[in-house]
Amino acid sequence: MGAHSDNGAEGPFVLAVPSKGRLQEAAAAFFARAGLELVQGRGVRDYRGAIAGVAGVEVAYVSSAEIVGQLAAGVAHFGVAGEDLVREKVPDVEARFELLSPLGFGHANIVVAAPRAWIDVRTMADLDDVASAYRARRGERMRVATKYVNLTRRFFAEHGVADYRIVESLGATEGAPASGSAELIVDITTTGATLAANALKPLDDGVILRSQATLIASLTAPWGPNTRSAARDILARIAASEEALESREVRARLPSPAHLAVEAAYERFGAVSATGEDVDPHGFLALHCARDKVAELAGWLLEKGAERVSVAALEQTFDARNALYEALEKRIRPDSV
Repeated sequence: MGAHSDNGAEGPFVLAVPSKGRLQEAAAAFFARAGLELVQGRGVRDYRGAIAGVAGVEVAYVSSAEIVGQLAAGVAHFGVAGEDLVREKVPDVEARFELLSPLGFGHANIVVAAPRAWIDVRTMADLDDVASAYRARRGERMRVATKYVNLTRRFFAEHGVADYRIVESLGATEGAPASGSAELIVDITTTGATLAANALKPLDDGVILRSQATLIASLTAPWGPNTRSAARDILARIAASEEALESREVRARLPSPAHLAVEAAYERFGAVSATGEDVDPHGFLALHCARDKVAELAGWLLEKGAERVSVAALEQTFDARNALYEALEKRIRPDSV
């Protein structure tokens, strides 16, 4: 769809990102950390851009809802979107998308919330009892206000709750019970403060989805050699950045050859040689280690006779195996070239 011309030539690899606000800033910061600088055209009103130094990639700046639509239609290859929107708008997410990587921002939960005054309602089972009693008493179903119609239906069905009807919310959902337009709500919340301000409480087992911004690949987009190559390059840099964030380089010199210490450090701390070389006759070693194991590893090296241990942050750590791209390549249809 727009990525192929009639003569069979490939179009650009399309990355769809949020067009405004904190999500756009956070997405740009995420890619920049991976060495992928998003360059927006002539200004903030230009909705097309590129990635500096990466050929054949077009960045599309669109609304979050449009990103999901473009991925579903196969117009965009990669997109940044909240998992809540994806799962609400696309019923067969796993069949149409590969959710590549959570991005660490845009955190929010979709929850079922009831009035705080309902002291006997703490769980979905309690809600089922109340809904049945409500219908028996009033002859009508309890109303649930929400923008998340599909997620609500699926979640309520999983918990066996049937005596309710959905009131689609157009404005501020949390105000529906107070205004009398619904008995309870399903809404997205980050801190719970807005719920509390409206005298609402989330149910103990009422978290429908813990959402965050996610990098998503479209399985229905046209995947030719060039777009696959762009995806491989982008995912290699993201994986290298994520690996570096979680690791530190630890250097030391031991009084004996390093190879036995490298083996032991791997067994005890999961540390690996920074160069892939285990043998250094002078006792020098450089290890990559998970951040939370660094202090233990440093103490152990000092016990082994090191006089000094240095620890350095890493910017990127590239691996011969590109696990993120491998996961995608397994799911791209052979006939999508």
